[in-house]
Amino acid sequence: MANPDIFDSNIVGPIHSRRLGISLGVNLLPIDGKLCSFDCLYCECGWNADHRGGHLPDADRVMEQLEQKLRQMQSEGAGLDVITFAGNGEPTLHPDFPRVIDRTIQLRDQYYPSAKVSVLSNATQIGRPQVREALLRVDNNILKIDGAYDATIHQIDQPADSHYSVRQLVEGMKAFQGQLIVQTMFVRGEHNGQKVDNTTPAEVAAWCDLMREVRPHQIMVYSLDRPTPERLLVRVSKEEMAELVAPLVAEGFNISIA
Repeated sequence: MANPDIFDSNIVGPIHSRRLGISLGVNLLPIDGKLCSFDCLYCECGWNADHRGGHLPDADRVMEQLEQKLRQMQSEGAGLDVITFAGNGEPTLHPDFPRVIDRTIQLRDQYYPSAKVSVLSNATQIGRPQVREALLRVDNNILKIDGAYDATIHQIDQPADSHYSVRQLVEGMKAFQGQLIVQTMFVRGEHNGQKVDNTTPAEVAAWCDLMREVRPHQIMVYSLDRPTPERLLVRVSKEEMAELVAPLVAEGFNISIA
């Protein structure tokens, strides 16, 4: 990937998100590289090894920048649908993440009370009680699961933890008692000479079973939209994704496709 999308600031946008609307991004990660517990084949920030970042930003300084931006936007009469934590990797890795969430909610209530607070997370930290409790305080805690089998996740998401377990993740998600949004990337192609495909009948059937266990209040499925570090990946069409999730839609699950 020639030009990975490494954010060079801690406050990004606002931009128009295809899933969330007018979004102001908060990057709690280094501005000179990437810090993540996954190394996804499709990550718009590129490979971890190619874009190692420096120090995590000071949480208080990031919140000062956020307030300055919200104040400016309010004075200009700009619209805002959501404040979104994403950035150069996994936001819940920041040690001050719970405190940052509380302060962000305060600022939202002050400047844009109708806006939502969202977190895009790979869910690797939801076993930590403080992280889970912080995620339960936001409007949209959007947690990733890209397959039902350990082998699939290890191939597509390449977790840093060699003991990463889908079963452990699902049990952690069930602890949210439905107060979460599950996000899944459907993708196929090739990596290191091996076929990549989480859209096969067996994969999708197992994934549907996990959704029935977790019972999130919303499921977001999507496919490639930007250049990827693994160049041999192929986008799955909206029409095909609609077919993949049709059984869950028929059962009443709230599913959006992007």
